[in-house]
Amino acid sequence: MTKQKAIFGAGCFWGVEADFRAIPGVVDAVVGYAGGTTVNPTYRDVCSSTTGHAEVVEVTYDPTRVAYEILLQRFFEMHDPTQVNRQGPDVGTQYRSVIFFCTPEQEAAANAAIAALNASKRYPRAIATSVLPAATFYRAEEYHQRYLEKNAHG
Repeated sequence: MTKQKAIFGAGCFWGVEADFRAIPGVVDAVVGYAGGTTVNPTYRDVCSSTTGHAEVVEVTYDPTRVAYEILLQRFFEMHDPTQVNRQGPDVGTQYRSVIFFCTPEQEAAANAAIAALNASKRYPRAIATSVLPAATFYRAEEYHQRYLEKNAHG
């Protein structure tokens, strides 16, 4: 099996990780930080809004089981891609909507998806999601990994 990576930021990474894990063909999803200037940032560092990092999920997937375009579709469904530097009650640059592409094909697919969503007028505002080259991914602290799974109530 040839695995590929994809990196998405869609607000608080806990729910995003759980949503990606539920997609058939996703082999793994790890929460972390990308897109900033601080080396090996901590959660506290990222929440200070001084590192430039976004909360992201690094998705490892099997492209023979799930297309990158499906991951993109789900990404846009799991958050409001028109909001700038926030998702719901979470405000700050670390919650920005961002796609870090790992290949030229991912870049093209992400830009095409954004163009199609803007053309569809599905949202009342333009898509604010940034599409950027893959940045160094820093794995978040262990207590953040599978957070919703570990802290399920009921």
